[in-house]
Amino acid sequence: MHQIIKEYFPHITDHQLEQFSKLGDLYAEWNAQINVISRKDIDRLYIRHVLHSLGIVSVVRFRESLPNKSGGTRVLDVGTGGGFPGIPLAIMFPKTSFHLIDAIGKKIKVVDAVVEALGLENVTTEHGRAESVKGRFDFIVSRAVTNMPDFVSWVKNKVRKESFHTLKNGILYLKGGDLTEELKPFPKARIYELEEIFEDPFFETKKVVHVPL
Repeated sequence: MHQIIKEYFPHITDHQLEQFSKLGDLYAEWNAQINVISRKDIDRLYIRHVLHSLGIVSVVRFRESLPNKSGGTRVLDVGTGGGFPGIPLAIMFPKTSFHLIDAIGKKIKVVDAVVEALGLENVTTEHGRAESVKGRFDFIVSRAVTNMPDFVSWVKNKVRKESFHTLKNGILYLKGGDLTEELKPFPKARIYELEEIFEDPFFETKKVVHVPL
């Protein structure tokens, strides 16, 4: 199933493909001990978790180096759970720094194990809440951990002011369904439909929402 990543992202290296190929066994093994992915989803890990996470790639490509900055783009993944979308994005962008945070310690334990098994040197993790994270980031990513107004209140002070991408710094949120009411307070928000990128029926209502901050 990992070959589907190569179909949509033919530019990835053999090393990246090998890292993606390991995810299936790693999550199956860990999920048997700590339930971080629903049982019905584990068989469709590459569609519902890996490819879904990579929907963000269709919206923005993180820059490897930034003008007058040491290092490249910095991304915060809030409520990462078992490591989504952070780990697939970290594989895709090895020169981008990812900080993955979750309030549930056992989930961070799984993330740490997967990061170590894959040899991902661009990922750091934290057991805690978004409000307690130190530092500023170019983008905050997440998969529908709460409604957008609450999420913005958690992270609005975590975004770096200078933007170096085609998109303004802010939130990249993976979510489904009708977001009309939820996004009313954010007139600059833009919705990207994932069904236009990926063919699987799973993506029919799935979106990436960009909220500049």
